[in-house]
Formats: sequence, structure tokens, C-alpha cells
Amino acid sequence: MHRILIVEDDMTMAELMKNQIEAWGNEVRYVRDFQDILSEFTDFNPHLILLDIMLPFYNGYYWCTEIRKISNIPIIFISSASDNMNIIMAMNMGGDDFISKPFDLNVLMAKIQAILRRTYDLGGKVPFLEYRGAILNLNDNTIIYEGNKAELTRNEFRILQTLMENKKKVVSRDTLMIRLWEIDSYVEENTLTVNITRLRKKLEGIGLIEFIKTKIGSGYIIE
Repeated sequence: MHRILIVEDDMTMAELMKNQIEAWGNEVRYVRDFQDILSEFTDFNPHLILLDIMLPFYNGYYWCTEIRKISNIPIIFISSASDNMNIIMAMNMGGDDFISKPFDLNVLMAKIQAILRRTYDLGGKVPFLEYRGAILNLNDNTIIYEGNKAELTRNEFRILQTLMENKKKVVSRDTLMIRLWEIDSYVEENTLTVNITRLRKKLEGIGLIEFIKTKIGSGYIIE
């Protein structure tokens, strides 16, 4: 079963596509908040997106660019604006295919299945973690916030990954030490403190102020 996200402001069309895709055993969600599509994307973590071009607030090209900053999942543009210029723009912006409206739902399903088969048989998924607009890319050890990116060291990445996996929960220093031992034969306790300090500076550098908080005597938390 694959997760498909539909970004289409015509709710009748979105519902028709949803029903067709679900009939093939997939999990489908369509966007309702067109001001914050990226949050819906990260929350659902889909395998493929169906993306209209003409949308409220920001167009499909904008959202394709934002998604491409954090993921290489397949994006199929669906639009009645099917002149050559729009098709070329869609491909250049990072789209994988373009389907002109109106279209046959069976043709849409065939294209979706072909792309999913081609992509995931080759292991093309890029996983990530998201919280409060911060997106941790598990593929390249980077953190992105409001378009700003920071490269993380192996230790910094493992610490942040552990904290984001346990968001809103206090993670003890011992737990973090164990996670660091998984990638190093031995890590001194002072190493953890140094890495936490450096990580906080990198997060502040991209606008994430007080993202990691200290709970004295307990550990650290992302609230």
C-alpha cells in the first residue's frame, strides 16, 4: 500500500481521484489547508503527490520547489493549463509527469502505478522527520527550517534524530550516549555536551532558537 497526497482545490475532482486511487488499495489524503501544504506533506509523508498548478495563495510550481528541497518523491502535475510552456516548466521545476485535465481516471491510475513501481522497486524514498517546521533529512544529514539549511556532523545528526523521534518527551543523557556509542566505539560524556552546544549553535544559525531545551537532572527535550 502506498500513500498518495492530492493537492487539488476542486474538492469534487479531489474526491473522485481519492476514490479511484483508494479502490486500488492505496491510502489517500487531499490537502485542505492550501496556505501550509508543506506541513500536510511532512505529516502524511506520502510516496507520491498529485499536484495542480493553479492553487489558492501559492501555485503548484512554488510547492514543488519547496518539496524538492527536502524530498525526491514522485510528483505528477495535473492541470488544465496544458500548453507546452506549462509542461516544460513543470518538468524543469522537478515534476516527474504531467497529466492534462480533463483526464480518464483509469489513465491517471495507470500512470501512478507505473511511477510507483519504477520508483520504489529501486528504493527511491527519502525519509525525513519534521517538527514545528524543522525538517531533518535522514538521507543527507541536513536540517532545514524556513528555507535555511545546516549540515550536521554524524554525532549532531544522531542526537537531533533521537530528540525528534521522541519529541515532547525528555531524553536522558544516558540514552543519547548509547545512540552515539552505536557509531563510535567509545564516547566520553563531555563529548555529548560539546556536541549539544555545537548543535544548538547550528540550529540558531538557521532560525531555530531554543529548539532543544535542557531539563536539569533529566536530559533534553524538543517541546
